[in-house]
Amino acid sequence: MFKFCSLYSGSSGNSLFVETLNTKILIDAGESAKKIETALNSIDVNVEDIDAILVTHEHSDHIKGLGTLSKKFQIPVFANRETWEAMPEIASKVQLEHQNTFCTNEKFSIGEFSILPFAIPHDSANPCGFNIFYENEKISIATDIGHMDAKIIKNLEESSFILLESNYDPNILKCSRYPYLLKQRIAGPNRTFI
Repeated sequence: MFKFCSLYSGSSGNSLFVETLNTKILIDAGESAKKIETALNSIDVNVEDIDAILVTHEHSDHIKGLGTLSKKFQIPVFANRETWEAMPEIASKVQLEHQNTFCTNEKFSIGEFSILPFAIPHDSANPCGFNIFYENEKISIATDIGHMDAKIIKNLEESSFILLESNYDPNILKCSRYPYLLKQRIAGPNRTFI
């Protein structure tokens, strides 16, 4: 049986926790290592028991605490090649033996989980969501979705739990204090949010 907890979600930071009896993973580490450790303690999870961290993409609100968590607690990190290349400063903090690379649309395993990363539309190097399988269950996680398409919907099918994150609003964007170029990027074809 899966257990899931959203530790942080939003433009200031993102980190999700998924576990079975014998495997515990984080998806993203977009808050400080200290905040993530405190959030895990609040749900009676010791950060030292985390088996791996999966990375959806390289934006700071998804990787802020990644290097420190991995280095301090010897946690393996899994990201696709393009994401590793897009976060050299963070990658330099993760020991080489803890840097693991997956390919989008190819399954890999961590402990009791079988994981299938799938492509999502977002303005980053190679962003992905994850299908996470355990026994006969599947949960699906996709954050910062620019827009829905048939491929994403196909990946969400038969999930017992789905977490989608999207909070783009054209009127709020227009009135925001973001610089013009950032507004253009967010509203572009690979929109940051929907």
